[in-house]
Amino acid sequence: MEIPEMLGAGLVLILLFLTGFIGTRWKIPEVIIFILLGIALGGFLSGSHLLHFAGEVGIVLLFFMLGMEFPITQLANVAKKVTPAGSLDVVLSFGVTFLICILFGLDIITSVLIGGVVYATSSSITAKLLESSKRMANPESEFILGLLIFEDLVAPVLVAILVGLTSGIDLTFSSLMLLMGKVFALTLGAILIGKYLFSKLGTFFDRHMSKDIFILFIIGLALAYGGLALYLDLSEVLGAFLAGIMLAEVRRTHELEHMIVSVRDLMLPLFFLYFGTTIAFDEGIPMVGLLVIIFIWSIVAKIAVGIYGGKWFGLSKRVALRAGFSLTQRGEFSIIIASLAAGPIKAFSSVFILLSAIVGIILFQFAPKIAKRLYGKNKPQEKIKVPGT
Repeated sequence: MEIPEMLGAGLVLILLFLTGFIGTRWKIPEVIIFILLGIALGGFLSGSHLLHFAGEVGIVLLFFMLGMEFPITQLANVAKKVTPAGSLDVVLSFGVTFLICILFGLDIITSVLIGGVVYATSSSITAKLLESSKRMANPESEFILGLLIFEDLVAPVLVAILVGLTSGIDLTFSSLMLLMGKVFALTLGAILIGKYLFSKLGTFFDRHMSKDIFILFIIGLALAYGGLALYLDLSEVLGAFLAGIMLAEVRRTHELEHMIVSVRDLMLPLFFLYFGTTIAFDEGIPMVGLLVIIFIWSIVAKIAVGIYGGKWFGLSKRVALRAGFSLTQRGEFSIIIASLAAGPIKAFSSVFILLSAIVGIILFQFAPKIAKRLYGKNKPQEKIKVPGT
């Protein structure tokens, strides 16, 4: 007898709650817990269109809310300050990883995919760790969060390019230029709409935000611009992020986030759960040698970004090292990129993400002790204002 979808949905949400609750008690990030649950339930939930769509809505709302944090002028200021460190991050975490994969004989698209998986530090895990460890007021927090913002600007574009490259179209100069043209047009459209339309709608929002139906407009905007990106063969993540930037020009971010955060928190775990259901280890863990090399390099690269990028940012040697050891965990963007892969590459990427998240959390917790052991006690520094606070 087939289980009704209503019953199945209720059981899934209860399981997510129970596993998330256990993860919270043991201080394990919910991302890891939900992926592992998805792997365990793969035989029951694999191929569920409803679960897939609900998860997509969750990830769209996540990056929609992220975009709302950054009006256009603030984005430009943050990007300018961390551009040296962010550029080094792209070269080491993405570029060198790509070259390692090429040297191991992988094709260009697969190498770009793995480079994308290795690139971005997990914003959600890092932010939660900074908060729970009471390090948000430390001098390295502004650098870490600024670098995460830089990655959050680069990664949606990278995802959009990878969506185009993995859609089955032959990689040519003209197809790549067409893809970049679509990204530019979608981005320019968001900037113009935000600057010349939404920036003038503050009074309208103040008058109607308290109405229950207003959430339909806000979430509809996120889904529509994300859907437009999909229509252009780009990523819904990029579209949602740009929709958030548009809405940020209204300058009512706190009120708008309060409206949709519950919907996001309901839908987002389903994305990680669905991703887990798509992972299969029928043939074991592929390319173990390459996995070990890339995993070690992924840690070395982020530490180097922390050390050199932190110095360029103005941090002391000790604080810069502490920042480097706090950046090694991968998460949501890596999962989004890994979801574009198939078969062995998805399994390879999934093992990397899980290992990276677990080891990254450990390194984050020991970062202050490691820095203190190498550089001794540091002189007290002024608290630095954290972006977005």
